[in-house]
Order: sequence, then C-alpha cells, then structure tokens
Amino acid sequence: MTDNPPLPDSALGDSMTAIGYARLEGHDTIAQLHANAADWHAFAASWNDLGPDLYMADGGRYRRRRHAVFLCDHGAFARMPHQPHYQSRDYNRLNGDVQRWFDPVEQAVIDNPVCQAIFALCAAQFDPAAQGRWHVEMHQFRIEAKPDEVGRPTPEGLHRDGVDHVFVMLVERNNVREGVTRIGAPDGTPLGEFMLAQPGDAMLIDDRRILHGVTEIHPHDPARPAWRDALVVTFAALSAEKSASPS
Repeated sequence: MTDNPPLPDSALGDSMTAIGYARLEGHDTIAQLHANAADWHAFAASWNDLGPDLYMADGGRYRRRRHAVFLCDHGAFARMPHQPHYQSRDYNRLNGDVQRWFDPVEQAVIDNPVCQAIFALCAAQFDPAAQGRWHVEMHQFRIEAKPDEVGRPTPEGLHRDGVDHVFVMLVERNNVREGVTRIGAPDGTPLGEFMLAQPGDAMLIDDRRILHGVTEIHPHDPARPAWRDALVVTFAALSAEKSASPS
C-alpha cells in the first residue's frame, strides 16, 4: 500500500491545490471539530438507525444509508426539503439515471455539534472566502459484510462523483478487514492508496481532478456482525448547475 501521510490543517489547502486531495488523521479531525466524547458518541451511534439502500442494481443488500440536502450560501447552511439523490450514468455506471429516495438524516444528527463543525470545516476548505452558493448533500453510509455477501463501499469502482468537492470521514470499522481507499488521476493512473482506519480519519477531494474508490470489505470473524460506517459530504457550485453525488 502506498501511504501518503495525513496533513495538518495548515497544509490542507496547499495539498488540495497541489495534488487535488488531502488527508486528516482521526485525532486531528476530532480536535479540529472540538468534539467532546458525548457528542461524538451520539453522532456515531446514529449510524445504527439507517434504512436499507434498495436501489442497488447489482442486487446487493449490503448498504444502508440516510441522506439530506442543504444550501450553503456564503458559508451559511440551510436544510432543503427532502428530495431524491440523483446521478447520471456518466458518473455512476451502476446506479445512475435513477431518482433514489433514502430516509432523511435525523434533525438531531444535523444539530449535533459534531455535524455542525464538519459543515464549517468543509466550507472553510471548499469555499474559504465564503463567496459562493453550493448545493450540499450529506450521506450516512453503513456497508455491511456478511459470510455470503461482501460489502462494496464503491461498487462502481474508481470514479468521480460529478461535483466540485467531496469530504469523506470514517466513523467506525467493526470486525472488518480491507476497505482500502484508492486515489487516481482522471485517466485512471494510480496516485496512492491508504486506509481510513480510525474514527475521524478523513480525506478532502477535488472531484474535478481526482478519481476515488474503496475496495471490498470482508468480516474478520464471519460469525459476528461486520460493517464500515462513513460520512460523505459533497459540494457542487450552484452556478455550474451540478447535482451533488457520491456513489
């Protein structure tokens, strides 16, 4: 595994400019979020209440999720009415060209100081001058690995999401192995791979320049439940009339 080391906050913007992505170690992320133990526990525990993703064109039932949409207007976030998640097949060959409705993210999760701090962190990195208007989507993902079914965090493989910027943060890994994040150039040339292994491990991506994907996960102990929980937040400039879209 080629491991490009995580960066301190002061270098995140420089890394995004230079190579199109940046990483944060979990303890640094949690410190930047000023997250106390109780708020983090409540935020992470909300992943135990996700509905099934019934739209998987591969027939899989290994993914659970919730979804919410926001307007970020010059740094201020406002939740929008619940709406479907949509991607074209240009960005999602497996599940594209379908309006996919998921259970909404609970308001208590959004109001949690951890979530609010994540939004602020994303806005500071993706729109540092607070001059833009952005379509923002938030996705809570749980990928389950079972003895008779592997978990596929990105079943479409190395891909772009069709937005401007993407924030991905690991919330928890339970009884799983593998799940390696891979980064590539637009032509598919590998640029690195690493594991989001600890709670709070995160990456920020310039989706216009970088492909990303995560390998399958498998249970360490097939007799026990196994899952990988992650948060994805995407920013799409409204002026570009793009739809926000992780896989």
